[in-house]
Amino acid sequence: MSRASTTTLTVRLSGTLSDFVASNVGEHGAYENVSEYMRDLIRRDKERTEREAFDRLKAELTHVYAAPESSYQPLTAVDVITRNRT
Repeated sequence: MSRASTTTLTVRLSGTLSDFVASNVGEHGAYENVSEYMRDLIRRDKERTEREAFDRLKAELTHVYAAPESSYQPLTAVDVITRNRT
């Protein structure tokens, strides 16, 4: 298994965003440092994106499976290959 590369980012925050981050980091915050906070935010955003993609797929499958059986057409492998080439 290969190890992922590390990326260093520079982010400039000022005003209320900077204050908000500072209140969440350090002795009285939920995170020890800004890097830990940023990694958690990115992980949460990644999870949200994956959950949304799953929900879209689930909704599409629910819709498809709700269709009446009479709307389905039998297909052979050749039919599918032909359809996918066009």
